[in-house]
Amino acid sequence: MRFVSTQGKAPPASLRQALFGGTAPDGGLYMPLDLPPLPSTALAGLWGRVFAETAHVVAAHLLSDDLSEDVLEEIVAGSLDFEIPLVSLGERTWALELFHGPTAAFKDVGARFMARLMAHYVQDGDRELTVLVATSGDTGSAIGHAFHGLEGVHVVVLFPHGRVSRLQQKLFTTLRGNVEAVGIKGTFDDCQRLVKEAFADRDLRQRRFIASGNSINVGRLLPQTFYYFHVMAQLPRGNEPLLISTPSGNFGNLTAGLLAKRLGFPCDRFVAATNVNDVVPEFLRTGRFEPRPSVRTVANAMDVGNPSNFRRISNLYSDDLEAIRRDVQGARHTDEDAINAITDVYRRMGHLLDPHSAIGYLGLRAGLENHSSLTLGVFLATAHPAKFAEVVGKAIGEPVPIPEGLASCLEKPEHVELLDPTYSRFHAYLTE
Repeated sequence: MRFVSTQGKAPPASLRQALFGGTAPDGGLYMPLDLPPLPSTALAGLWGRVFAETAHVVAAHLLSDDLSEDVLEEIVAGSLDFEIPLVSLGERTWALELFHGPTAAFKDVGARFMARLMAHYVQDGDRELTVLVATSGDTGSAIGHAFHGLEGVHVVVLFPHGRVSRLQQKLFTTLRGNVEAVGIKGTFDDCQRLVKEAFADRDLRQRRFIASGNSINVGRLLPQTFYYFHVMAQLPRGNEPLLISTPSGNFGNLTAGLLAKRLGFPCDRFVAATNVNDVVPEFLRTGRFEPRPSVRTVANAMDVGNPSNFRRISNLYSDDLEAIRRDVQGARHTDEDAINAITDVYRRMGHLLDPHSAIGYLGLRAGLENHSSLTLGVFLATAHPAKFAEVVGKAIGEPVPIPEGLASCLEKPEHVELLDPTYSRFHAYLTE
């Protein structure tokens, strides 16, 4: 598989080059050069399969020129060893529960696949790999756990200090070993900027072998297409028009859905559901993409004021606004909206949503109301409610049970290095 830059000024790259390069030499993000649809026979054969089987079919379609069948099977089996239930919440509404992995967030899928893909390539090398990742919530724990204990890999997680929930933070600040946590005295956008500056620093890249763990990395982006096909595999057979609502922050998840559509996933329309950090819904409404400082909300993993993956979406549609609008509509929801949705769904159905999933649910409702011809709707439930127990508990008026796997980390000591949001200080940290 070959990859090209969204800037269009870099030569095509191999899977390995794109995986470890993170960004292209011209500063763009890598995108697949070709997206040939899955054969109709392969699509028809997905119905009723478990997630790992569906993932293997899609992975083989994308990566069989780069990886042997044995290696692909090993990567999929070792990384995607958990189920992703599709839960009915009414006649037209389904929730795709993506939080049944080790860190109870959808990012386990991309992070674990990418970790094992990188480990495959570095196992015979003589240089330690340093994976840099900026997180506004769940990314840090997903990447940290995915790489934890892997030989030849060192992980540095940057997070906005004081802006991540206690449980989210504990999941990556207690790992130690080959995983380090760095608290930045600023916002997620500061963390993301520091990672970008590190990759643009030629001196640093000569001294250390670095790669990105964020959704700018195609190693995380490609496996996110797998669970869109899993929707198709689990829905009742039929040809009903389908709407997918994706909670969106840095927009990697939605980008993956749009890639899946090019690969043959039969979705008629997507909803880009955001909190008040609504740069992309505003773009869809006005035609102007205007990044701005992020605003803190209860759905903190979506507190992104300049979503990197927007460039990929724009590139995928050749900068054609009307073409994007035909496939994507925006939806903006406040903290109050999200909390009310958590309360309402729990009281009517006994089903718990975290704030991000609640925004996805609201986006789906809005989309179904606006498009009566779309008869089936699925929203992505991206995090376990226990990861936001304080917000969810207040909304439903009772404590939220915390699964044992998450609760165990709360008793462990944290290890955090605090840094000012300046690149000179971060550079010094990395080279000390």
